[in-house]
Amino acid sequence: DSNDDSEDVALFDAEEETTNRPQKSKIRHPVASFFHLFFRVSAIVVYLLCELFSSSFIACMVTIILLLSCDFWAVKNVTGRLMVGLRWWNHIDEDGKSHWVFESRKASPQENKNVSEAESRIFWLGLIACPVLWVIFAFSALFSFRLKWLAVVTMGVVLQGANLYGYIRCKVGSRKNLTSMATSYLGKQFLRQNTGDDQTS
Repeated sequence: DSNDDSEDVALFDAEEETTNRPQKSKIRHPVASFFHLFFRVSAIVVYLLCELFSSSFIACMVTIILLLSCDFWAVKNVTGRLMVGLRWWNHIDEDGKSHWVFESRKASPQENKNVSEAESRIFWLGLIACPVLWVIFAFSALFSFRLKWLAVVTMGVVLQGANLYGYIRCKVGSRKNLTSMATSYLGKQFLRQNTGDDQTS
């Protein structure tokens, strides 16, 4: 895409980068990890239970949209940077053209030692699982003719889906074709499996 820009940048302060964390499995940013899941899980819980506790559709809708908006902002601007060293954003240049920027932290051997695998798992699990749930809710609302909830569910799909798409582009590189990346991955898995079978026989 000619309008995409991809940059490798250091997203952490020097002070934070030099902190020694000997265990990769420790959660280095517990507050960020908590809020990465809190807003998105809260929005899902409110959607599932709001009709039990409130008869006001407007109150439920506003609460869910506020939680989704807080989640979108927190994941896009804070938790992605802290937990996995990725960030995406958009800016408009002087000619009025939109440019999408996908940033990733430059990986040095020292930083790789300090990466928390537990945080990475939490980040990607929350990022992938919640949009899938909102898609399921969308089909459920559509097929059960709960059309007033369809707008709310669509907001969940759009906001959380946008973050998922942005972070996938950050992870694989903005100029790579996602289809070719998936084909390459499947090819590697096929070769690995056949090589393993040959060695055992």
